[in-house]
Amino acid sequence: MGKTLMIGSCEPFSGKSALVLGIARHILASNQGIRFGKPLATSIERIENREGCPNPLIDDDVRFVGETLGLGEENLIPSLHLLEPGKTDVRLQEANLDAGKRFDEFCEKLLAPFEGVTLLEAAGSLHEGLLFGLSLDQLAVGLDAQVLLVHLWEDSRSVDALLAARDQLGERLLGIVLNAVTPDEVEDIKTSVTPCLDALGMRVFGVMPRSPLLRSVTVGELVRRLKARVICCSEKLELMVETLSIGAMNVNSAMEFFRRRRNMAVVTGADRTDIQLAALEASTQCLILTGAGEPLPQLINRAEELEVPLLKVDTDTLATVEVIEHAFGHVRLHETVKATYAFRLVDEHCDLKSLFEILEISCSI
Repeated sequence: MGKTLMIGSCEPFSGKSALVLGIARHILASNQGIRFGKPLATSIERIENREGCPNPLIDDDVRFVGETLGLGEENLIPSLHLLEPGKTDVRLQEANLDAGKRFDEFCEKLLAPFEGVTLLEAAGSLHEGLLFGLSLDQLAVGLDAQVLLVHLWEDSRSVDALLAARDQLGERLLGIVLNAVTPDEVEDIKTSVTPCLDALGMRVFGVMPRSPLLRSVTVGELVRRLKARVICCSEKLELMVETLSIGAMNVNSAMEFFRRRRNMAVVTGADRTDIQLAALEASTQCLILTGAGEPLPQLINRAEELEVPLLKVDTDTLATVEVIEHAFGHVRLHETVKATYAFRLVDEHCDLKSLFEILEISCSI
């Protein structure tokens, strides 16, 4: 009989998919079968099949993990429901606080004999999905599954949410992985915080440092969020942006500042050609122009030479910066370079050997 492990979190974008990738890779390397799914989908591209009927409800994260790990379609578990932002009225009309017959069928299918491990990624928080009977706790009970929580660490206040999760999940809480820890504090967290959490009944299986790469966003995603017009280098929208800089100072100060940054998105006024040219000579992944006016031809030519996408937005600098800042750390892990880094991060900072021993999963590490 296979095992079922749920990966959950107390808040969205905590690193669940990265942890799933790291765990799943070792299971597959041990020649064991694996299934993966998200009972409550949160992002999906509706693609119709040849018969004109919607394909199974497969979350975008599930498809990406499946493609990255080489899983067949039969190993991707369709979701039971889709959460769509801005669909409040529809959600309330469809809600009954109970997933009903479909949930029973879902549980029956997953509880059937399976030679391998079933990994399920829960929704963004402990309570998300209650409206449809699909919260983390409800799923764990219905599937008789154990839960591993990945939790963003800030300071001692971060423990409050973990204590609430412990009380809610009870013995189903297998343990936790702390994520996004300031790199310089990782060792201190391991020696001082981990024993305290263990004493509180929450075994820590990993302490992962904050990663600018995993928090990064593609230029293409910024184009989408900003509704930006791409002036040049539209073929370079897969470039990753890790930091944000605002070109509002004099050019000498700007050049010194830009030299200390890496993989930037630089936001500046369309009339600041001096700043724009300086930014292009630094580690700039895209240049975002705000305000009235159009870039000069020499700027466009230089951007094309250096293969730096040049974007134009209708919003002012402040509004543009707010959108970009919110994007960092709030995008899905859908890039191969991020997946590769996630493998390494989990390998180096998580005690998967102990996790697999407790789950009684045969896996050589």
